[in-house]
Amino acid sequence: MSLLWTLIIGAIIGTIGGAITKTSMGWIANIIAGLVGSWLGETLLGSWGPHLAGMALVPSIIGAVIVVVIVSWFFGRNKN
Repeated sequence: MSLLWTLIIGAIIGTIGGAITKTSMGWIANIIAGLVGSWLGETLLGSWGPHLAGMALVPSIIGAVIVVVIVSWFFGRNKN
């Protein structure tokens, strides 16, 4: 059950990161952005603020925004 809870919170964090950057992604990409963003945010900023499913929410959202911006920059450049 904790893996499912982690995926749900990761998806929510990824969705918030996409909404902040106004980037539309699929639900799998939201989960990946949320989980990678959580790891990146907590690595760079530490584990402060409220926690859900073992993830610090504020650094995780900031990390998800960074991940979404980087991914959209790389994949957005190929479109004409």
